[in-house]
Amino acid sequence: MGISVVPFLMFEGSAAEALELYVSAFDDAEVVEDRRFGQEGPGKPGTIEAAVLRLGDQRVRLFDSFVAHDFGFTPAVSLFAELDSAEEVDAAFATLSAGGGVLMPLDAYPFSPRFAWVNDRFGVSWQLSMRSA
Repeated sequence: MGISVVPFLMFEGSAAEALELYVSAFDDAEVVEDRRFGQEGPGKPGTIEAAVLRLGDQRVRLFDSFVAHDFGFTPAVSLFAELDSAEEVDAAFATLSAGGGVLMPLDAYPFSPRFAWVNDRFGVSWQLSMRSA
């Protein structure tokens, strides 16, 4: 079967909110697994024990850590989304940058006709690029 590498995003109580944001940011996105902690724990009831988000043909796993940690997301690792149109890039940019930060503004660049790099409100870094014709 070979190896499978899937991005894994660890949150501290906001994974469900992130899932909703990501599904709203991309037309071709859906939650394919959403398993929550129950009363027995070990995580806070209702937080994400295991979730899988499908973005196009890529799967991304999400989890709510029940252990506090001193690290978070960093732009050194980002999710690179290639979209078919400028409108899709613009819509994803508007959704993902709201409450977050812009690392590279939405514009045309030598490597992409429409591109932006943002951190969403959870700190996850996204590079949004329009496919070249």
